[in-house]
Amino acid sequence: MKQPCVYILASSRNGTLYVGVTSDLQKRVWEHKNNLVEGFTKRYGVHLLVWYELHDTMVSAITREKAIKEWKRQWKLQAIEQDNPTWRDLYHDL
Repeated sequence: MKQPCVYILASSRNGTLYVGVTSDLQKRVWEHKNNLVEGFTKRYGVHLLVWYELHDTMVSAITREKAIKEWKRQWKLQAIEQDNPTWRDLYHDL
């Protein structure tokens, strides 16, 4: 899936969250799941794709990512549960 998007990964339901941006969601999440990305997601086991939002341009995706990173945790949880109430790993649907 080569399209700019913002995504949220979780360690588990209501667990640790990570917000990222990419132009290739399937590849990037695969990298996270296989601990090929050094840093936060590898350190804390944040590998479940629980939410994503597609964008027309990388500029709009990056702008949205920055905004979501400023959100309160509760707002992120609400966004996830609105679209994915069971916190299912959406990676398998890509």
